[in-house]
Amino acid sequence: MTLTDDDKKTIEKYALQNAVKYGQAPQIGAVMGRVMGECPHLRPKAKDVSPVIQEVLAEVAKETPEQWQSRLEALAPELIEELNTKKEPDKGLKALDVEEGQKVVMRFAPNPNGPPTLGSTRGIVVNSEYVKKYGGKFIIRFDDTDPQTKRPMMEAYDWYVDDCKWLGADPDEIVIASDRIPMYYDYARKLIEMGKAYVCFCDGADFKKFKDAKEACPHRDASPEDNMGHWDKMVSGEYEERSAVLRIKTDITHKDPALRDFGAFRIVKVPHPRPEVDDKYCVWPLLDFEGAIEDHELGMTHIIRGKDLMDSEKRQGYIYNYLGWEYPKTTHWGRVKMHEFGKFSTSGLRKAIEDGEYSGWDDPRLPTLRALRRRGILPEAIRKFFIEMGVGETDISLSMDTLYAENRKLVDSTANRYFFVWDPVELEITGTDPCKTTPALHPTEDRGCREIEVNNKVNICKEDAEKLEAGSKIRLKDLYNVEITSTEPLQAKYLGDSIESVKKEKMRIIHWAPMDGVPVKVLSPDGEFTGIGERQIATELDKVVQFERFGFCRIDAVAGEVVAYYTHK
Repeated sequence: MTLTDDDKKTIEKYALQNAVKYGQAPQIGAVMGRVMGECPHLRPKAKDVSPVIQEVLAEVAKETPEQWQSRLEALAPELIEELNTKKEPDKGLKALDVEEGQKVVMRFAPNPNGPPTLGSTRGIVVNSEYVKKYGGKFIIRFDDTDPQTKRPMMEAYDWYVDDCKWLGADPDEIVIASDRIPMYYDYARKLIEMGKAYVCFCDGADFKKFKDAKEACPHRDASPEDNMGHWDKMVSGEYEERSAVLRIKTDITHKDPALRDFGAFRIVKVPHPRPEVDDKYCVWPLLDFEGAIEDHELGMTHIIRGKDLMDSEKRQGYIYNYLGWEYPKTTHWGRVKMHEFGKFSTSGLRKAIEDGEYSGWDDPRLPTLRALRRRGILPEAIRKFFIEMGVGETDISLSMDTLYAENRKLVDSTANRYFFVWDPVELEITGTDPCKTTPALHPTEDRGCREIEVNNKVNICKEDAEKLEAGSKIRLKDLYNVEITSTEPLQAKYLGDSIESVKKEKMRIIHWAPMDGVPVKVLSPDGEFTGIGERQIATELDKVVQFERFGFCRIDAVAGEVVAYYTHK
């Protein structure tokens, strides 16, 4: 896409402000967030904007702090003033409204139609963290009462529990809604007896006409006795799907149509995937009803939900008022959007996997916890990422770079370094004997060395080879200096080991891999990379390492070839 001059100026000024603020080259995530906040027209094109920001950041990185300050003063002096006056926003979770002696009970309530994604992970982390803070109770409740539209996956129940434990959010209790249908039926009967619920036989389109006109449907004023008879027939399977709905009576003239006589139960004659349930029931509660009953029965004291679900709270309020209950204290938060993924839904991802677009739920291109775990993102990084995000109603737009930065702090000191050459090209070297080099496993940690045997050939990256010309002088990192004598075939002659020569002649330093290295395949969000790596990589199974000039990777398999999952830069 083509950005306007004003768009580019916005990118430049925020890149410079970030550089001045922190005294180092800016990170794309921080700059992206400010740019998208000021330029909402760019949000749908985040993937196209990212390369432009990268170009600007690369130019800023070449300059000195003095140049950053001078350019920012000329371009956007108001941002200099902002740096001088604006305090860092509070990070972390604000205090809950907790009464003295109150035991905090909070829940995370997923629909198990797929594994946890980054979107649902926020709920896991924040609710569990609050419970830890106040010494309360954390409950996982599976809202699995839609066996048709959002059909549960049997594997997903275990996936959620496993991922919660991995995140350090072990549940104190696990509740499965499809096990508790009789309880919902009991409350439905109670509301029918009270005259607060009725069975509606209207076609969906017809009921909408009544609702929009603020008029009662023909069935609204039936007696509790008649409604109980209809309800019993619903539950016994005498009515067909879509022929009857149990509705909660509200204010049919309410200014908000969404609150007028909402549905509480519908008929679905599709067996549930859980064998314990199967075809035991044909009348299923809708989420607003099920959630209202469960939050009371489980003793919820505090609820955090999306601000887009405010209507749910209002609908549930009718049920609470009818039954004489006190509604839990509720906090709302805005949406979190990750630029790299755009809009996604678990149902959409499930279909894409079934269609073969992705290899599975742990495909590195997906925003699932299973994918991030396989890539080597640590639970501590994810927890800190969401805790520092806090809870607020403002929608947040972030780059994955923010999460990667947290993870990098954790893995940098523990990840051993290795050479990996993708798209390898052979470089033949004359004038030297076979030798051994012993580069350090880590540049700052005292962890020993790895040994690499070298004969008269090495592998280098094709992209490096294409930049070489006859007469080019380069240093093979941690090995020696060579001069290119031919590009077809690629050949060089040995120049010596002197580091001083590298500095004096401003030689490029490139990495390489031995000819007897191990084949390596890296799976990443940007595709698959294949090449050659050091043999010692095969000893790092299940660990995160750093492939020099490439990035951090988690070693996933070592049988035959090394399979690594890309973590981040």
